[in-house]
Amino acid sequence: MEESEDVPKDFIKLKSEKLSVDEVSQLVVSPYCGAVSLFVGTTRNNFEGKRVIHLEYEAYISMAETEIKKICRDVREKWPSVKHIAVHHRLGVVPITEASVIIAVSSPHRAESLEAVMYCINTLKASVPIWKKEIYEDEYSWKENKECFWANSEK
Repeated sequence: MEESEDVPKDFIKLKSEKLSVDEVSQLVVSPYCGAVSLFVGTTRNNFEGKRVIHLEYEAYISMAETEIKKICRDVREKWPSVKHIAVHHRLGVVPITEASVIIAVSSPHRAESLEAVMYCINTLKASVPIWKKEIYEDEYSWKENKECFWANSEK
């Protein structure tokens, strides 16, 4: 395969179906890359002593996709050797242990892909309009990410 045939691609998906680590990681595989780094954010069964039943996510989908595209552009500026980027985020109900978000990045060497994955998740949590509701046994709570710039501007 000619390198020109393996042009850098971004794979962005917001969906209500279960996310697949295998599917997302396969999207970024490239014969020119020796590293595929992944972040998988899953629903845990507790928060500050409360038993979590499940999470629910809502998004302003078109704006969320636009913001994720900006993150991908930023990654390519900061780490020009990055080949492919995949960001999949689940919407709706996400049961305990299932993935809410999967981010995968491929690059020739591990440092760039690891740094890019960390940048992606931190920036996503800070700037992408996706909202999380934690459902507990007898109540619920809308959560704001501590990284979220608009949540912190009003305090």
